[in-house]
Amino acid sequence: MQVILLGHTPEPEKAVAMAARLCYSASEIASLRDKLDGPEVERLVRSLRDMGHMSPFEHASFTFGVSGVSRALSHQLVRHRIASYSQKSQRYVSEKQFEFVTPPSIAGKPEAIDTFNEGMRLIQDWYNRLVGLGIPKEDARYVLPNACTTQVICTFNARSLFNFFTLRCCARAQWEIRSMAESMLALVREVAPVIFENAGPACVSEGRCREGEMSCGRYRTVQERRDGRRTGRSGPGMSRGEGS
Repeated sequence: MQVILLGHTPEPEKAVAMAARLCYSASEIASLRDKLDGPEVERLVRSLRDMGHMSPFEHASFTFGVSGVSRALSHQLVRHRIASYSQKSQRYVSEKQFEFVTPPSIAGKPEAIDTFNEGMRLIQDWYNRLVGLGIPKEDARYVLPNACTTQVICTFNARSLFNFFTLRCCARAQWEIRSMAESMLALVREVAPVIFENAGPACVSEGRCREGEMSCGRYRTVQERRDGRRTGRSGPGMSRGEGS
């Protein structure tokens, strides 16, 4: 899997801060940038987030390039409707030598990986035979597996990303899209650290778990760690993925 931040709104945090200033002051649009330095931008962004005034965050957008992921992942990804997507087409692009994603649960069992790879070889042969018989690629693709890799370009605004990270960085999210979401979060934190400083699963962003009886049970560890940061105490250590 490779996740790249292809582009984003210039000065995304300043764009959010200007939208906030427009909402809460009598300033003319032409003067919204006046005296909008770093500390004031941070103050406005945090104030908006704490108040739950989220519409200004929609003015900051981020475009990602994602490759080496499965069609199983892309089917989940497009359920996030407030985003824009472009995906490699199996209708026009040949899959005569398709690559595929192997789930870790399969890769870790010799008998399972042998069965899985045999299935991929059979599917490849079926696809190639159909194309060789003159079947259009758009129809031959019907035999292709969810494991088949794809490439996607997707654009989210910051508000939509908050929701995406809450759902897909959670430990209960499917492993592949969780890995992608964690990579995306790391990238946007580099260019908009204040906007996304508390972004992540609900146990991180909200201090609570949304999963009810299906909770992974680690959210209390996250809460203790957050409380430790606030008081200056050292919270309990966490391995990668805990509370996510």
